[in-house]
Amino acid sequence: MDYISTRGSAPALDFEGATLAGLASDGGLYVPREWPRFSKDEIAAMAGLPYAELAAKIMFPFVEGSLTHERLLELTTEAYGRFAHKAVTPLKQFDEQQWLLELFHGPTLAFKDVALQLLGLLFEEFLSRSERNLTIVGATSGDTGSAAIDAVAGRAKVDIFMLHPKGRVSDVQRRQMTTVLAPNVHNLALEDASFDDAQAIVKRMFNDRGMTDRFAIGAVNSINWARLMAQVVYYFAAGLQLGAPHRKVAFSVPTGNFGDVFAGYVAAQMGLPVEKLIVATNVNDILHRALANGDYSQGTVTPTAAPSMDIQVSSNFERLLFDLGGRDGKALAEQMAGFEATKAMQLTNAQREGASALFQSARADADEMASTIRWAWENCGELIDPHTACGLFAARSAGIDASIPVVTLATAHPAKFPEAVERATGHRPGLPERVGDLFEREERFTSLTGSFEAVAEFVAQHAAPKV
Repeated sequence: MDYISTRGSAPALDFEGATLAGLASDGGLYVPREWPRFSKDEIAAMAGLPYAELAAKIMFPFVEGSLTHERLLELTTEAYGRFAHKAVTPLKQFDEQQWLLELFHGPTLAFKDVALQLLGLLFEEFLSRSERNLTIVGATSGDTGSAAIDAVAGRAKVDIFMLHPKGRVSDVQRRQMTTVLAPNVHNLALEDASFDDAQAIVKRMFNDRGMTDRFAIGAVNSINWARLMAQVVYYFAAGLQLGAPHRKVAFSVPTGNFGDVFAGYVAAQMGLPVEKLIVATNVNDILHRALANGDYSQGTVTPTAAPSMDIQVSSNFERLLFDLGGRDGKALAEQMAGFEATKAMQLTNAQREGASALFQSARADADEMASTIRWAWENCGELIDPHTACGLFAARSAGIDASIPVVTLATAHPAKFPEAVERATGHRPGLPERVGDLFEREERFTSLTGSFEAVAEFVAQHAAPKV
C-alpha cells in the first residue's frame, strides 16, 4: 500500500514514510491510494476475535510492505494490553436502539489512546531502523495532548512539543499533560489563543523550510494517517457485536476535527455495513453547516463545556472532500487554497451529494448537552461527558429506523469534565484509581505568546536535529 496527498503534488510514500511525515509536503493529508475491502464472509469470520487480533487483521492491508502481520500483531497486543477493560472498547446498552461504545479505558481516559498507544510504538519501530530523530509538534484542544504525551514519553529519538490554548482545556486535561515530567516532553501553553490558532502554527511549521531542513517534524494529530487507521478498528468491533455483516449499524460521533468520524467512513469503504454516520457538533458547528447546506465557512470559536470540539477548522474534512470529489488533487488544492485565503468555501454538488449518502449531522447547544447528560443518568444510570452527550443528543434525534442499532461513541471518561457532569446530574464523577493522584502531581509547562515565531524559537532551542 502506498499513500498519496489530497493536494496531488507531494510524492507518494509507503506506510512507514507517511507515518513519520504526518503532513504531506504540499500541505495536503496522506490517504491510501485505494481502499482495501473485505468480503461479507471475511467480515463474518472476524466475529469473536480478541481486540488486538481484530486490529491486526483490519489494519494489515494498510501497513503491508512496512510491517509483517506477525509484527503488527505484536504491536497491537502491546498497545492494547495497557487498557483497563479486557474488551478494550466495550459496548453498553441504553435502550432498545441506543448503544454506547466506551473508548476511554486507555491510560489517559480518552478515545485518543486507542490510536496513540499504537502510534507511539510505530514511531519507535520505524525510528529504530535509522539514525533519524523525530520532532513531534502537535496541537490539542484537550485529549490529544495527554494521549500523545503518554504514548511517547521517555521513548528514544523522539521529542514532543504539545501546544494547548491556555485556560481553554479542563483541569484534568491540562494536568494529564503537564504532570508528565519526562525530558523529551515539552508542554506549551499559548496565551490568548484558540485551538485553531495552535493548529495553524503546527501546520505552518510543517511547511517552514527553516524548521524542516533542521528537524524531522512529525505529527500526532489526526492529520497523521496512522491515527485514523487505528480508529477504524472499533467501528468493526462494535458492528460485529451488533450483528454485522448481516445487519446494518449507525454511528453517532461527537467530533470537531472530523478524524474520528472519517474513520467510520473508512470502515464503510472497507465493507462494514454502515447505515449512517451522524456527525455531532456543539455550537462550533462548521461541520454541521457544511453537511446540512454545503457552507464550510469559518466562524469564531465559542468556548463550551465540550472543549475538544471547540474548533472551526476541521482538518480531516479535507480527506472526505478529496474522496468525494473524484480524488482530484489539483482541484482540491485550489478549493483549499480558496478556503485558506477567505475562510469560506462552498462544497461542490458532487461533494454534497456524496456526503449525504452516508452522513447526516446535528448541533447541540449548552442546554441540549446538559439535558442529555441528565437523561443518561436518570434513565440509564450512566454518567457521560459533555462530548459524548452531543453524540447521544444527535443519535436520539436522528430518526434512524428502529430496527437499526445506533452506537454513540463515548469519547472521554466523565471524570475529565466533573463540573459539567455535576451541574447536569448533581453527581460528581471520580477519577479512576489508576489516575486518582493526578491533582497531587507536580506540573511543568511553558507559557508562550500564541505566535509562530515564539513556538518555532522554543522548538529550535530544545529539539534534537534530524540526525
